[in-house]
Amino acid sequence: MVVPSSPIPWPRTVVGLDVTYEVGSDRAVAAAVVVDVATLAVEEVVTYAGETSFPYVPGLLAFREVPLLLAAIERLSTPPSLLVCDGYGLAHPRRFGLACHLGVLLDLPSFGVAKTAFVGSFDDPATDRGASSDLVDAGEVVGRVVRTQPNVKPVFVSPGHRIGLAESAELSVRLSSRYRIPEPTRQADILSRSAFRSL
Repeated sequence: MVVPSSPIPWPRTVVGLDVTYEVGSDRAVAAAVVVDVATLAVEEVVTYAGETSFPYVPGLLAFREVPLLLAAIERLSTPPSLLVCDGYGLAHPRRFGLACHLGVLLDLPSFGVAKTAFVGSFDDPATDRGASSDLVDAGEVVGRVVRTQPNVKPVFVSPGHRIGLAESAELSVRLSSRYRIPEPTRQADILSRSAFRSL
């Protein structure tokens, strides 16, 4: 059901998503943060605190996080136009990571930006901002290794649903004007951690 590439209008806003929980605990907080693409200003933040119903299993993280993220997204005042996930899309052993899962369920353009590679091999990209190289798994290009800031570790970008790899990588750089991690997921991480500490 995944549509790996589809023309989309350049979004005015994107929604960054993240979940904070402790391994071994059922408590968790999901955060959704709406960010203006042009200015990177935060327009809306919502959280949802709940309990996970699926154990922590590497490779099946979506089953643990998606119910919480869907609940957070439902709290947004306006429907999202594009989702940016702290995780993987096609760069997944089953080619169906968190970004694919959410994108298909909501039928929204979505992609993932991860801090480390889960599958595949790659050549280290050049050190300048925007440099990239293909992430290849079993002979298939499943993502792109992108340098969002000069001389810092790259991030691992993979499309989830209804967006292409080139657009996903371009948006990742555009959304990372000051930090290595794109602002939407960076803010969602900060928000979910803060809300989790107050549980």
